[in-house]
Amino acid sequence: MTRIDFHTNIADKLSYACRLARKAYAAGGKLVLLAEDAGQAASLYDALWTVSETDFLPHVMSGDALAPQTPIIVTDSDQADFPHGDMLVNLTRRRPANVDRFQRVFEIISTDEEDAAAGRIRYVAYKQQSYPLTHFVAGQS
Repeated sequence: MTRIDFHTNIADKLSYACRLARKAYAAGGKLVLLAEDAGQAASLYDALWTVSETDFLPHVMSGDALAPQTPIIVTDSDQADFPHGDMLVNLTRRRPANVDRFQRVFEIISTDEEDAAAGRIRYVAYKQQSYPLTHFVAGQS
C-alpha cells in the first residue's frame, strides 16, 4: 500500500520540493513533482537547475520524449501517464488522482492557513482509507 508522508509548516514549498528531489535522486529514486498550475510547474522546473552548484538533478516536464529515461518529472496534471511510480511530491491543494500507483506520496503543506486546511482534509481522507501515514512538522525537533 502507498505510504503517505505529510510535511507541514513549510515556508517555501518550491525550495522544499527541490531538496526532497535532491535527496530522492541521491538515493536512486524516481519522482514526480506535482505543481498546482503551469506557472508553479515552470518555476519548479527552473528552480531544479539551481538547487546547488555541485548537484545536477536531471528533470523534464511531463510529456517530454526523455521522460522515460529521466528520474525527475515536473507536471501540473495528475492525469498524465508517468513512466515510473516510485514517489509523488504533491504541492497542490487537491488530492492527486491515482495515488495508489506510487509507492510513496509526499504531501507538502505550507504555513498558509488555506493550504493547511486543505492538507487536513486530505489527511482525514487518506486516514479513512487506511493509508499508512506519517507527519513531519518543519521547525520542530
